[in-house]
Amino acid sequence: MAVVEATVRALTHRSGLELARAIRDGEASSREVVEAHVARLQEVQPRINALAADRFDAALEEADAADRRIADAADTDELPPFLGVPCTIKEAIALKGMPNCAGLLARREHRATETGPAAARLLEAGAIPMGVTNVSEMTMWIESQNFVYGRTSNAYDPRRVAGGSSGGEGAAVGSGGSPFGLGTDIGGSIRLPAFFNGVFGHKGSAHLVPNACHFPPAEGAITRMLSLGPLARRAEDLMPLLRILAGPDPRDPDTRDVELGEPERVELRGMNVTIAEEASVVPVRREVRDARDRAAQALSDAGMRVRHVPLRCMRRAVECYLTALQDGASRSFRELLEEELEETAKLGVRRAAAGALRRRGPHTWPTVLLLASESLAARMPERRTRRLLAAAEAMGREVEAALDGGVMLHPPHPRVAPKHGRTVGRPWIISTTAVFNLLGLPVTQVPLGLNPAGVPLGVQVAAGMDRDHVTIAVALELERRFGGWIPPRI
Repeated sequence: MAVVEATVRALTHRSGLELARAIRDGEASSREVVEAHVARLQEVQPRINALAADRFDAALEEADAADRRIADAADTDELPPFLGVPCTIKEAIALKGMPNCAGLLARREHRATETGPAAARLLEAGAIPMGVTNVSEMTMWIESQNFVYGRTSNAYDPRRVAGGSSGGEGAAVGSGGSPFGLGTDIGGSIRLPAFFNGVFGHKGSAHLVPNACHFPPAEGAITRMLSLGPLARRAEDLMPLLRILAGPDPRDPDTRDVELGEPERVELRGMNVTIAEEASVVPVRREVRDARDRAAQALSDAGMRVRHVPLRCMRRAVECYLTALQDGASRSFRELLEEELEETAKLGVRRAAAGALRRRGPHTWPTVLLLASESLAARMPERRTRRLLAAAEAMGREVEAALDGGVMLHPPHPRVAPKHGRTVGRPWIISTTAVFNLLGLPVTQVPLGLNPAGVPLGVQVAAGMDRDHVTIAVALELERRFGGWIPPRI
């Protein structure tokens, strides 16, 4: 029995690339790999509630089909790169036949009739989805809780948040239940769950990965701020996954054809590492700052040049971000919400807030507060809106100048994963992540071990536009120095 448990543990600790090699080489079957991850998800689901819905039986059938395909292959090197490897996908991303309601009660019976392009590319690469993972209602806050699937908890401490809106993905990958998953990020929704759950996450450059078939849909100029991308327990999976996901699709005409670089060819020695000083309106806890500084020291030891640059312009990030979000949307959040509701359920803000107070309404508090803030923002003078959008453009120029061809290390959040309920109504706390959505820059979240309480620490690595391979190269170096993902004890 101990040998069997050790084997399962080994399978649920490896990268997706390692698992793919093991399956192709006959060291393990796809069924064994999928079974091990299904068992882990079943073990942790009662405590963390990462999955919104599973497809375990279908995944095992697909694993058997992958094993037959490998057995029949004349040359296994010609097989898809992740053939037979299990994964998870955020519920807000359409996966044919699976729920796709983003935690909205009015849409709880909806099933996707097609698979979105990014998810389809994972499947074409041979990955086997075990299920779809939980989100915040309408993907609009950093705590993954809704009245359809309930609340997702942190993989290391169930008293704490898993993050959002890709919180189920963060918890599934962080728990060891999935080698990698597909999330979305419009204000930190990949990076915060990755940080809180001790794994890697990558938000790509603007318009690198198609956003089509996501609910709620991103339309208008805000599509530049939404990015689909990978979460992974090992950094070596990030670039292969990003290559699979990236590239134009007719359903998303904004997606660009970008020639992605090779992380292995990045020369770190002599490259600048920028530490932004005076950049946050929210005080960052010492343990988070110290983790960033340890990462900077490790990169300095690798020959990189660490510079501290005052960037007070970043203190306006949330104000500029929320303005850009409001101004760039072709439809308001209220309009998107009302399209899904029966006529009798189209509540005003006051009635929705009253229902939330009594815990009898159809919407969570973050949704109610977003509706209220949208109403207030609509009254903002046009002159102020234009000023803030101009400030965002100036911020982009200043940050690019500070990067100077290198990278920036930036705290992912003012503190480690908060306790449940401690973030609602505090939009300013997303400033450290939302700034990179606002600027459209690539950024990788990197785990940096655990604090004394056993809660994950980490840092964001950002770079200039289309330099995704550079942030991932730094992530690989930091994983080598600090060990990367540490399996939780729960």
